[in-house]
Amino acid sequence: MALVSKNSIRSEREFQDLLRRLELALDASQIGVWQHDLQKEEISWDVQMHRLYQTGLRSGPVPTSIWSSAIHPDDRERAYAEFKDAVARRGQYNSEFRIRWPDGEIRYIRSRAHFYVSEEGAPSFIGAEWDVTADVLLNEEAARQKAVAEARALALEESNARIEHAAEHDYLTGLPNRRFFDKRIAQLAEDESVSTLAVMHLDLDEFKQINDAYGHAAGDAVLRAAALRITAALPETGMAARIGGDEFVVVLVNFASMDELQQIARHVQKRLRKKIRFGHEMLQSGVSIGISWSADRGDSNLLAESDMALYTAKASGRDRIEFFTQRLKDELMGKRRIAEELKLALVAGEIVPYYQLQFDARTREIVGVEALARWRHKQRGILAPADFLKVADEHGLTAEIDASILRRVLIDRREWLRHGVRVPRISVNISGQRLYDPLLIGDLQALDIPDNAIVFELIETIFLDDCDDELMQSVDRIKLMGIEIEIDDFGSGHASLIGLVRLRPTRLKIDRQLVDAIDTSEEQRRVVKSIVEIAKALGVKVIAEGVETEQHAVTLARLGCDALQGFALSRPAPAEEIDRKFSALLAS
Repeated sequence: MALVSKNSIRSEREFQDLLRRLELALDASQIGVWQHDLQKEEISWDVQMHRLYQTGLRSGPVPTSIWSSAIHPDDRERAYAEFKDAVARRGQYNSEFRIRWPDGEIRYIRSRAHFYVSEEGAPSFIGAEWDVTADVLLNEEAARQKAVAEARALALEESNARIEHAAEHDYLTGLPNRRFFDKRIAQLAEDESVSTLAVMHLDLDEFKQINDAYGHAAGDAVLRAAALRITAALPETGMAARIGGDEFVVVLVNFASMDELQQIARHVQKRLRKKIRFGHEMLQSGVSIGISWSADRGDSNLLAESDMALYTAKASGRDRIEFFTQRLKDELMGKRRIAEELKLALVAGEIVPYYQLQFDARTREIVGVEALARWRHKQRGILAPADFLKVADEHGLTAEIDASILRRVLIDRREWLRHGVRVPRISVNISGQRLYDPLLIGDLQALDIPDNAIVFELIETIFLDDCDDELMQSVDRIKLMGIEIEIDDFGSGHASLIGLVRLRPTRLKIDRQLVDAIDTSEEQRRVVKSIVEIAKALGVKVIAEGVETEQHAVTLARLGCDALQGFALSRPAPAEEIDRKFSALLAS
């Protein structure tokens, strides 16, 4: 018996020790233990349970209402349902819900329990609960951060898509841009379903004039309208892009023939001829179109070839449609070679003045000299203006030629003066491009040009119809420098008298086409006589150029011309030869 008692005591001590350790563990873990008696409908909570629910009590049985009233109203029905389900199943209870402390603070509770039947046969649930508020809030924050990250990733993706779209589309018209166009052409080159491929290169006519007359807002309106009209005129497989300024390109695939391309181009052209309303104004522009096409998908020169065709369309009078041909390519490449050679010639000083004397119509005394550009070509010899000036104008080299000729003229003039020659006025051409150059006046002042030594010739067809304020200011400043103004080729265009009055030149030169038939045509004589009378009324002197015969000279003098210029009197010659002529005149 003593042995049994000792064992019982030791077992009791171990059990109590185990209970103390368990209580300490529960207290440290802050886990509350509860029992729900299903027959008595009462619950027993330990100290930790009362702490979890902030009841202020210690332990012992409590009514089930203390639990139900503590549960958050939004979770109460679900918590009841989950407990009833566990009771019905007599199985495991597993739930998570919110409770509200007496001070209003919300806590998250996790509850676990097992169904239990006592030795007396009383059913109950024995379980544990613990506060998981920190875990829930941490998970919610993680979920929120995940949502924020996902939203940011989506926003970044959308932003990248917008950036990519902006990088490949024109901001004004919404059309694809040059980058997108190049990518599309590369894709089509690899697409085996593409049998034929064409590029139309479009340039709006009169766009600069609209911009200048009505402002950039009007120009933008024209570009937006043009984009819509071009797109509307294309088949479903076509794509339009704006590649800069007033230039558009169209890509077409799997068309049947050149006739179909021509028909599409005409449809586009017809739409773009329609007027565009801008405020109270009706704006109108046309379009020039260059087309290149190929049955070889890998042909990567279509844009360059369509550009060549467009160049020809605009040079031929605008509002035209031109197809690229090999002949066209050869011609344009030839012009480009000339332009490149011309640039080198300007640097090498190969563009030189040849001089043609001008004579008083009555006394035949020398009253002036015109400097005419010539190209001392290394292989082809002396080239006349007809061989290179048009190319120079098309490639923007005219102003540079004008400036080069003027510098050489001033050098030759100083040399003639050094030889004791009384040098008359010298006429040199000046292009519209140079007259609009804001650096022109400064460049001229740097040359230190003597008063009444130089005359600038302006071409009638370019200037008299478009004497805008900027041009007139430039001309007026030139006059103040002691440089006279002449109008060249008068009668070759459709100059207005208003423009002539505004410009007030010192002289005008009657175009050679009017002089050519002056001996045989009464009508020509009347025209020349009228020009002379108008000039005299304005106090403007008249020079007749293209005087090929003595009879020309006599007739023009009789009609009142002040001076004469032409092969009958003097042919263009280099500075050295003119120097000898001046010296011979001095000797006589």
